[in-house]
Amino acid sequence: MHTGQAGHAGRRVAALSAPGAPFATVRTENGSLVYADGPRTLREFVEATWAYGDRPFLLGAGSPRPATAEAPYAADAPYTYGEFFAAATALANHFVDAYGLRPGDRAALAMGDLPEWQTAFWAAQLAGLVAVPLDAAWTEDEIAYALDDCAPRVLLVDGERLPRVRRWAARQGAGAVRTVVCRHGGEVGGGTERYEDLPAPDRYAAPPDVEVRAEDDATISYVPGPSGRPRGAVATQLAQAGAAMNARYLAAVAALDSGEIPGLGPVPVTPLTYPFPRVEALTRVYAAMAAGGALRVMDGPRRDDGSEVPGSGDSFGDSSGGTFGLTETCGDVFSGGRPTPVTEVRIDEAGELWLRGQSLVRGYWGQAPAWEGWFGTGVPATLRDGRVRTGSPAP
Repeated sequence: MHTGQAGHAGRRVAALSAPGAPFATVRTENGSLVYADGPRTLREFVEATWAYGDRPFLLGAGSPRPATAEAPYAADAPYTYGEFFAAATALANHFVDAYGLRPGDRAALAMGDLPEWQTAFWAAQLAGLVAVPLDAAWTEDEIAYALDDCAPRVLLVDGERLPRVRRWAARQGAGAVRTVVCRHGGEVGGGTERYEDLPAPDRYAAPPDVEVRAEDDATISYVPGPSGRPRGAVATQLAQAGAAMNARYLAAVAALDSGEIPGLGPVPVTPLTYPFPRVEALTRVYAAMAAGGALRVMDGPRRDDGSEVPGSGDSFGDSSGGTFGLTETCGDVFSGGRPTPVTEVRIDEAGELWLRGQSLVRGYWGQAPAWEGWFGTGVPATLRDGRVRTGSPAP
């Protein structure tokens, strides 16, 4: 792309966030930028997917629909948006009506990359609960530490991970914590229900009648802490809604950079190479949901072009001014070195990247606020002509 083309593309990108445009911003009382339009909660965001009906949502994850006695789950059958939303609604209503859960209660997820993981995460959002995704590779002790920290009232697990939470749940006392297990052929014990035995989804049922506010907590995501133990980064509904809008914005920028008109290309099928609990995966789920696209669950991690990603951590991106995000930013906050409209950037005298914006988490669970406004990422970076170039995370 020569200089004239680059300048034209830059003007088109800038137009995306101009006043009255889809990604226009306003400044809040605390000084941060937020999107002027768009959802304010994840419930509002996911409710729009009901309209996608029979479009495929997940591919390659194993359909939750029983197939035959010989093949209990149809691995290649697509999980449609209609099926997904009906299942999430049914589970959300079960949380509220059967378990008596209320907004602010925590729902911990310890599963592999199954359709039921997505159903459980979004059911929590429909019920106003705080979803706590746990690393599916964690040991029993690691899971127990996080559960002690966040004190959930419901556990969503698969059969492989049920043994890792049983002793913790038993220590809480009868009825204190409910457990829902999917894809488990053995005994479940008291206080545990099989996902497959819950009330069947109703395509036309409404989500629970609960108020979910922008300032309410939406997720707790565990990241390494300075003590060597993980700590939970807490994102509000507004922050996660901002992350969903960031994903839409970056998809629009990618289309413009490719010479396409955003929204007029084919419905995307996005390779999903990261485990579901990771913020990298959630960023791609947001982008796919916004467009009614499908997600193909793959072994990974790999880039969208299929090439291998060399390692992964709690920040992601590259040093050439490409995409960048952290768990504390709820996903990607710039691409091609360009920040999203609600992300402000500054570099301090030591060369550390500082960020402010809608999608930043509010702090760490159970701890005093770690920052007000600007967040120090610990990542060295440079800023030139409005573009950020990052290096490796600072020690």
